Amino acid sequence: MKKTILFLSLVLAVVSCSKVGKGEYIISGTATGVENGKTVILQTQDPVTKAILNLDTVKVENGKFEIKGKVTEPAFHVLNFESLNGQVPFILESGEINIVVNKDSIHKSKISGTYNNDEYVKFNDEMMVLQKKANDFQKKNMEVMQKAQQSQDTATINGLMKDFMKIQEESATQSKAKYAGYAESHPKSFISVLIIQSMLNDPSADVATIEKLYNGLDESIKNTKPGTAVKTSIGQMKMPAVGASAPAVGSPQ
Repeated sequence: MKKTILFLSLVLAVVSCSKVGKGEYIISGTATGVENGKTVILQTQDPVTKAILNLDTVKVENGKFEIKGKVTEPAFHVLNFESLNGQVPFILESGEINIVVNKDSIHKSKISGTYNNDEYVKFNDEMMVLQKKANDFQKKNMEVMQKAQQSQDTATINGLMKDFMKIQEESATQSKAKYAGYAESHPKSFISVLIIQSMLNDPSADVATIEKLYNGLDESIKNTKPGTAVKTSIGQMKMPAVGASAPAVGSPQ
């Protein structure tokens, strides 16, 4: 009996620690160095008109800010800060989202606290590693390229461009494999459905592969707006082309 009471007490303690209920979110922000009274705007993009929509506005007080609300499904949003250049992109979803703002380099701001945001950060870090070789090549050869352009040294220019294109092609191949591998191994990640959606824009994409990845997603992800859009697109891609003749009744399929 004592063990049962202890277990229930632990469960209640864990539940009571959560500040949000189902379908609710809290964005807890730290903005060290940002002046009191500066505005923080929560924004998203209208999926139809592509217009920027302001959803909520709060003020920074003593280096902190907090935004509360309700959300039905994960979706990308941004925080826009008065007097700071750039934005902080993140995934708005149910849960406690922590954002530490780097006012000097806003793209280095830290996002954590919920599954999809943790996955978003980790995925971006892994993709940056794939781009490192190309970035390093550009930095290393920038001065050489500038001098070659000034002296119209086409041989050097063409050689550098050839080497860079090779690196870019390798990076693109690795990125495609990374995208597909992630979507396959992370069925509950919102990032996965966005990857699959982007694959639909590739003219060389294989519909069967895309459909297999989509079918492997968790139902919660399939039911998001991107998930519904992917399902519709797959159905359209599988339809017979306009003007194509239907097989005759009784003929081999």
